[in-house]
Amino acid sequence: MSKRLGILLSGRGSNFIAIADSVAAGRLDVEIAVVISNRADAPGLLAAHSRGLNAVLLPSRGMEREAYDRQLAAEIRKNNVDLICLAGYLRLLSPWFIREFPMRILNIHPSLLPAFPGLDAQRQALEHGVKFSGCTVHYVDEGLDSGPIIQQAVVPVLEGDTLEALSARILREEHRIYSEAIGLLTGGKRILGSGSV
Repeated sequence: MSKRLGILLSGRGSNFIAIADSVAAGRLDVEIAVVISNRADAPGLLAAHSRGLNAVLLPSRGMEREAYDRQLAAEIRKNNVDLICLAGYLRLLSPWFIREFPMRILNIHPSLLPAFPGLDAQRQALEHGVKFSGCTVHYVDEGLDSGPIIQQAVVPVLEGDTLEALSARILREEHRIYSEAIGLLTGGKRILGSGSV
């Protein structure tokens, strides 16, 4: 039986769309059980609706973090989710939530962790003058982008790179390795060739 994913997003949901495309094309043998957004105006929520997926709005405005996360956890349990994937989810998860789902929450971050955790990772990479950046799929723990690393992809930083150009190249790799990492963890895909670190 296919593993069931719960995808959390707050914005455009490009990583969600890449995962959904991998599922639709048969490259990834999982089921998207629910897509949850904390924002009604998230384009990713509309994309989930348009694909006929179970798309749920749980507004978070004005709510204390753990109180909101208890609602979120109830929705995840209701949908029998095996693996939670953050896809541009712009809320910090409470320690309570992370403890409720140990080693079951994934995130993708636009740097080669442990370098450049937190916000504006691509800008940090350019400002530090590194020659290589990339992206990392990792488990979520109670630290900032500090959970165990599952997979990484390296992206060269080119001479004269702009923030937009570097970000776009990293995003292409994010779309590739997030599905690969999910496949590795769920047994839903066999990885051959490059991409794994």
